[in-house]
Amino acid sequence: MTHKSHALELFPRDIEAITADIGMPSYASKQLMSWIYEKQVSSVDEMTNIRKEYREELDHKLFFRRSTVVTTKNASDGTIKKLLAWDDGSKQTESVMIPTKSRKTACVSSQVGCPVGCTFCASGLDGHGGNLDVGQIVEQLIQLESCDITNVVFMGMGEPLANYDAVTRAIRIINAPWGLGIGARKITVSTVGIPTAIERLAKFDIPVTLALSLHAPNDGLRKQLIPWAKFSTIEEILQSCSAYFTATGREITLEYLLLGGVNDKSSQAKELAELCKTLRCNVNLIRYNEVPGLEFKRPENAQVKRFQDTLTKGGVNSHIRASRGRDISAACGQLKREHQITIEESS
Repeated sequence: MTHKSHALELFPRDIEAITADIGMPSYASKQLMSWIYEKQVSSVDEMTNIRKEYREELDHKLFFRRSTVVTTKNASDGTIKKLLAWDDGSKQTESVMIPTKSRKTACVSSQVGCPVGCTFCASGLDGHGGNLDVGQIVEQLIQLESCDITNVVFMGMGEPLANYDAVTRAIRIINAPWGLGIGARKITVSTVGIPTAIERLAKFDIPVTLALSLHAPNDGLRKQLIPWAKFSTIEEILQSCSAYFTATGREITLEYLLLGGVNDKSSQAKELAELCKTLRCNVNLIRYNEVPGLEFKRPENAQVKRFQDTLTKGGVNSHIRASRGRDISAACGQLKREHQITIEESS
C-alpha cells in the first residue's frame, strides 16, 4: 500500500521529491505548492492546471484533510469556534477565530486534551489524548482560513512546548512565504512554563512572541492552580523567559487569569508587580470564563480594574483582555465538554 502524506505538513523539498518520483516537470512542484497553501484545495481534482494522469498519481500520495467539523458556533461578537474530530473521530480538538477591527486571530490546539491539568481549565478534565502532528496543527488554520487569518496564537488545547517538534515545524509552515505567510511577530506561543523548552525555543530561528501562563504571583498559590508548577519555580521560569528576551529581543507577555477571590487581590497585584521588575514584559489580565462543574468564579469588573490600577502604580504595563465568545463556550475546552455532555444526555 502506498503511503499517503498529509499535504499540509510538506515543505518544498518534500513536494519536489513527490513530483520528481511521479515524473512531473520541474515547474510542477511550485504549482502544487500553490494549490496546497495558497489556494488551499481539499482534493487533487481541484488542481485544474495539472494533467489528469498526474492528478491520479498524486491522489495515491497525498490527502488534504484529516478532520471533520463536528460543530461550529458563531458568537454575537463575531468569534467563531469549531470542534474538530480527527481521523476516526475518537480525538477532538477546538479551534477559534477571534476578530478585532485590525486583525483576525486563530487560536489553535497543539494536543488532544492537556497533560498539565490546571484546576480551573476544561481542557484537561478528560486527561491527555496525545499530541497533534504538524499537518493537524496547520489544518486548523485551513479550517478557519475563510476568515482571512492575520495572527496565530498557540493558546488552544494542550501545552505547545510539550509538543515542541511538531509545533515548531508547523510554525515554519505558517511563517514561510511559500506556506501561509504569517509574520513571526504575529505568531504567539503560550506556555505554562517549561524552562528547558523555553531556552530551546530561544535558539529557534523564528522569533515568535512568547506568552507565559503565570496566573499566580507566588509559588504556593501557583502549585495549587497548576500541577506542573511543582517542577519549576517562578524564579526559574522567569530566568528562562529573560534568556528568551535576550536571544530574540521580544518582550514577554505574562498571561494572568483572574479568578474571583483566589488570585485577584490588590496584595497579589503588588506581588505580581515585583515579579515584573525582573523581566522585560507586559501583562495580559484575563477575566475567567466559568466552566460548569468547576468551583472558580469570574471576578467583578471593579476588582479587575483595582488589580490593574495596582499594577500601573507599580510601573507595570498591563491590559485587560476583552472577553470574547462568552455566548458560545469560548473558554478552552468548553465546547468539547459541552458536546460530550449533550451526547451523554441524549443517549
